Amino acid sequence: MKTHHYIFLTTALFVILFYDQDLGLNFGVLGILYAVLTFFKTAEKNKTKTFYVLTVTSILSSIAFAWYGDFPSFLAVVSSLLLLAYTSRNRKMKILFLIPVFIVNCATSICRIFNFDKWLPKKNVPGMWQKIMAFVLIPLVLLSVFFGIYSAGSDHFAALFTDYELDVNLWQIFCLTVLGFFIAFNYWNYAVERLIYKNNHFLDNDFQKEAQVPKSTYSFLDLDAERISGMVSFFSLNILLIFFIVTYNYEQFYEVSKTPVQLSEETHERVNAVILSIIMAILVIMFYFKSGFNFDPKAGLMKVLAKIWIFLNAVLIVSAAVKNYEYIVNYAFTYKRLGVFAFLLLSLIGLALTFLKIQKRKRNAFLFNTMIWYFYATILVCSYINWGGFITSQNMKRKDFAVNYHFNSINFSERSLLKYATEKNDPKLKKNLQDKIKNEETKTFLSKILYYQTLK
Repeated sequence: MKTHHYIFLTTALFVILFYDQDLGLNFGVLGILYAVLTFFKTAEKNKTKTFYVLTVTSILSSIAFAWYGDFPSFLAVVSSLLLLAYTSRNRKMKILFLIPVFIVNCATSICRIFNFDKWLPKKNVPGMWQKIMAFVLIPLVLLSVFFGIYSAGSDHFAALFTDYELDVNLWQIFCLTVLGFFIAFNYWNYAVERLIYKNNHFLDNDFQKEAQVPKSTYSFLDLDAERISGMVSFFSLNILLIFFIVTYNYEQFYEVSKTPVQLSEETHERVNAVILSIIMAILVIMFYFKSGFNFDPKAGLMKVLAKIWIFLNAVLIVSAAVKNYEYIVNYAFTYKRLGVFAFLLLSLIGLALTFLKIQKRKRNAFLFNTMIWYFYATILVCSYINWGGFITSQNMKRKDFAVNYHFNSINFSERSLLKYATEKNDPKLKKNLQDKIKNEETKTFLSKILYYQTLK
């Protein structure tokens, strides 16, 4: 099939799947169809290991959305399919250009749609229009004209058609067609601007040979002055960070106990400070270890000081993680507290990659090229696992278990709450849960969320 066939096919599938339906199973089915069609459309030379992995994750993410139908799984489907489409046509292009490429394409799609020569086959266009004109438009015009004439001459003839109502929402079909075509056109027929192709090499992970010559970064600082500046900076920052770690841990673990509200606010403030500190630490290292400065044979001490600073920042992350765990032990699991662990883990990965950047003399782009895959992996993990069920099952073990909070604010907690209602002999809770599940089960097939179909 040609590109325009894929566009028209997926547009028709979009209308069929979403007409008179809520968002549910249909979006998961659409995601799987897009992934499968992309696999068959992609040229063999572009079917790399990354492409195969993204094909699998796109299908799994679509299944996850069909199962849960929540925002994390929606984000996983969208990001997976965008990455899949991008790698299927640009195996050497850096993933960091993905977002600008699709933003530019969405903004220019109106103009590109009407540039028919670019996406419709030239040799078939005249024949196609001739067939549409001959078989559809001309007969339709003639039928309309004579229908008007005959209807004006006979009330009974007009009644044959006016007494029946076509139970079809034409406006909804039109809107779905426009939206489906917009999505399909930008997915199957996106273009990468020449400017992006020309600048792709700036995001390579490794330095070119000509860039491996040690030289100063700025005209107002020579190489020796810049090196000494780096050593003084990292030495001072290490001393400062050691004092901060000591005071940070003293405040967290040895100060007098506070109220839950005060403890919550202080925990969030300190975690935010730690994450900001890690981001700034990585930026400082990127500032000093750039271009040919990575290959300076006299910068050994500065590299050691930078690695020590990375280690101390890792200690700071572990301290924050321990405090967050203690907070969970005392006041139960929540989405935010699990999210703190996710951010701290990503920060730790960022530090590890920064260490590798220094050790293996990588460019700054290496950090961004690699971290984007870890962010993507985090999205996948969030979409595949029922965190709401995990939170509820763990908090059920506590004496201060808040039933109403988990019923109203925690997603997909029904299975655990049904078990809890049975154990505690709570008929009111069980009735509320059954009503909620029944409401989900009565939805039309394509609007269903599979999670609720497995509950008894």
